[in-house]
Parts: sequence; C-alpha cells; structure tokens
Amino acid sequence: MTQSAWSFRVRVSTAAVCCVLFAGGQRGAAQQPGGRDGGSALATRQQLQSQLADVERSDRARATAAWIRIRLDSGDFQPGDRIYIRVEGEPQLTDTFSVGPGPALTLPQIGAVPLAGTLRSELRDRVESYVARYVRDPAVQARPLIRILVEGDVVKPGFYAVSPELPLADVIGAAGGLTQRAQAAGMRVQRGSSEIWGGEMLRQALGRGSSIDQLNLRAGDRVFVPARGDPEHALRVLGILLALPVAVYTITRIGK
Repeated sequence: MTQSAWSFRVRVSTAAVCCVLFAGGQRGAAQQPGGRDGGSALATRQQLQSQLADVERSDRARATAAWIRIRLDSGDFQPGDRIYIRVEGEPQLTDTFSVGPGPALTLPQIGAVPLAGTLRSELRDRVESYVARYVRDPAVQARPLIRILVEGDVVKPGFYAVSPELPLADVIGAAGGLTQRAQAAGMRVQRGSSEIWGGEMLRQALGRGSSIDQLNLRAGDRVFVPARGDPEHALRVLGILLALPVAVYTITRIGK
C-alpha cells in the first residue's frame, strides 16, 4: 500500500507576493548559480549528454559535469520522493505515491516499478511499460514532484511536494502566504548552508513568475522567510495582499 496523500486549496496571488517583495526595498544580491547546475529538472537524456559534452570543455565546470554524470548514471529519484500517477479508468492506480528503497515505486496490483537510472523525463514511459503488463493500452500520466521546504514567517511551514513547472511564488502561497511579521525583502533560498537565491535576483525571478525548474531548485532546497520588527509595516503588507485578486491552486503537501 502507498502512503496516503491529501490535497488542499489555498488562495494566493502570485502578483501579491511579488508586489510585497518589490515594495520591500533594495538589498545586495546573493551569488546565484552560473547557468543550470546539472541541467533542467525535466531534461531528457539526450539534452543532459549534450550539456555534459559542453561543460567538460571547461575546467571551471567540473562540479556541474559531475552532477550531470550522477543524473545520467543513477537517475533523478530517491526514496521519499513523491510522484502523481493517473491511469485512466483505474482508480487504484490514480494517486500520489511515495518512492521506496531501490529506488522503486510500488503500485497497487502492479508491484514495484524500478526507478534506478530513470530521469524525470523518462518516468511516464517507465511507468506505462509496467502498467501495460496488466492493463491493455493504458492511458498513463506520471508527474514527478520535488520536495521543497518552506520555513520562517509563513502561515503553514513544512515540506511541499510540487511540480517542477510551478512558480516559486505559488509554493509560498501553498504554505499559506506570508505572516504579518514576514520580512519579504529578506526572503532567500538555501541549499544546505549556501544561499543560492536572494536579494534583487530573487525578486526579479519572482516577478517573472520563474518556476522551480527555471530556478534550478532540487529536492530538499529551503525557502526561508525571515521576520521583521516593524508591525506597522507588516500591517501595510497584509493590506496589499488582501487588496489584490486571488487565484486558486491545488498542491500536495507533505507533513508539517
């Protein structure tokens, strides 16, 4: 049996988050990744091989080359990752499932689908080939999700499993949005102990509606929103959020 998943609806405006950030003043930009670090989350094997050939010509790109080789050899999935599967006409095979040891995806009636060496771009074909052993001409959707940790002064901090195509501003909205004490201008994205996005560069990315994939975020990256010490300014921020139009998004949330 798979781990149960639940979805909830949040009301958030991408424009609202971006408006607050741009209203927060100017700060120095953090050091940002120079180009895609290891390729797009949804890159095909051919695209990664082509990128590897390019970066191997540069001594300064050794870390990027090493990461691409790991993806090509080991694939993109690890235990704990979440994957949304939908098989038309098969309700037991339509859910959000967890990747287990192997790594492998265990599906009802199907059993374990090995994912070692599988890229995200290859996921649907891999799942479909196994489902086809039990279901004739299956119509399969397979959507890989990336776990992002949202912490700090947001309403519902925790891990969120999100599609790589989802704008980062929508991930913040899925966490309930900013609290009254949030210092929006100090928002940053961390990978381990390193800050990979922040300051003006992050505000511009949010303003463009940049997605998780476009920002090259990986599973386990942390979005942190610090608190501010100015309650009056926080109330003005809240007024901005309430005054702007909202949109509804559905997102899968893991834990708290």
